[in-house]
Amino acid sequence: MCSNYRPVTRLDRLLTFFGVERARSELPPEVDVYPLGLAPFIRLDPDGDPDNPRRALVAETAMFGLLPDDVAELQYGRKTYNARSETVDKLRSYKKAWAKGQRCIIPAECFYEPSYETGRCVWWSISQAGGVPMGIAGIYNLWTSPDGVQTFTMSMITVNAQGHPVMQRFHKPGEEKRMVTILDPKAYGAWLTCSPDEAKKFLLPWMGPLDTTVRVELARPVRG
Repeated sequence: MCSNYRPVTRLDRLLTFFGVERARSELPPEVDVYPLGLAPFIRLDPDGDPDNPRRALVAETAMFGLLPDDVAELQYGRKTYNARSETVDKLRSYKKAWAKGQRCIIPAECFYEPSYETGRCVWWSISQAGGVPMGIAGIYNLWTSPDGVQTFTMSMITVNAQGHPVMQRFHKPGEEKRMVTILDPKAYGAWLTCSPDEAKKFLLPWMGPLDTTVRVELARPVRG
């Protein structure tokens, strides 16, 4: 599970590592994001040619916590910031967006998880070697509030992490070990353009570059 992370917001890093540009005025602050917070996400250009395998990508701003069309309360997003890979195509919160192919990439510098190895809760940051940002598999929806305001909302997709050399160290003893899905940069286009059925192959237990290049650093400040 991932309830907070540090998004990629610098213009140069979004362009260098993800090939997208953003209007400077739309950038959110460079701070850690929690559920209901705003951060960039990357999707297919809605005005691009759907038959073009090299269809352009665009960066948008979304709320962290997906809201389905039939939900009226913004607070609903506090329980939908993570979507389980096993049920993302079945649960009411996500299945419509999944069926419509509304998958995205969530650019992150790092994400945070709690460890109880010392007997108390200590938060750690998880990032990739060399300071390279990661593209997390996500799902999104354009939600319309009761007063007609439209907002992009998104969720990170998580997979089982049991047995992962790093990620199994986190969460409370006895809890299921889970982690966000880290996409191979070479597969960004395929993740966004493939069919919903084909997308499931990206959601295998602890796959991706994080498996071998993960760097674990103690978060500052320590939260306990």
